[in-house]
Amino acid sequence: MRVGMGYDVHPLVEGRKLILGGIHIPYTRGLAGHSDGDVLLHSIGDALLGGAGKKDIGNLFPDNDPRYEGISSMILLAKIKTKVLEEGFGIQNVDAVMVAEEPKLSPYIPQMKENIAGVLGIEPERVGVKATTSEGLGPLGKKRGIACWSVASLEKKEDPGRL
Repeated sequence: MRVGMGYDVHPLVEGRKLILGGIHIPYTRGLAGHSDGDVLLHSIGDALLGGAGKKDIGNLFPDNDPRYEGISSMILLAKIKTKVLEEGFGIQNVDAVMVAEEPKLSPYIPQMKENIAGVLGIEPERVGVKATTSEGLGPLGKKRGIACWSVASLEKKEDPGRL
């Protein structure tokens, strides 16, 4: 069993759509980023890559590469899944917590879980997605951005190093 941890944060800016878990969430601002800025999927992607012993999402999809400008993070997560599977790992589960003062994210969580499960090829019950606030503290509490922490567990198929 391998475990990876991921983290991502992006500032909220005018003129961008807010995309989280592959869903457009109606809001007055969106997340800055080279791609669509989906901190939930970026964080999960980093957790998966970490569990597989790989470099982070920024190394895999550099923000100075025009191929990834504006790309859907659902596509990036699918590429990460392929890389993890090619390394001989099966995805056991992922769990994430987003931190945002607003908008209220709970109504969108069931669809986010479905989207993530679909891309990763696992059952929705193996995907945890939660949302909380930072109770008005720090930059996140002042509605300047959204952050996400994630963990992923992977199982190496027929790992000869396991006892």
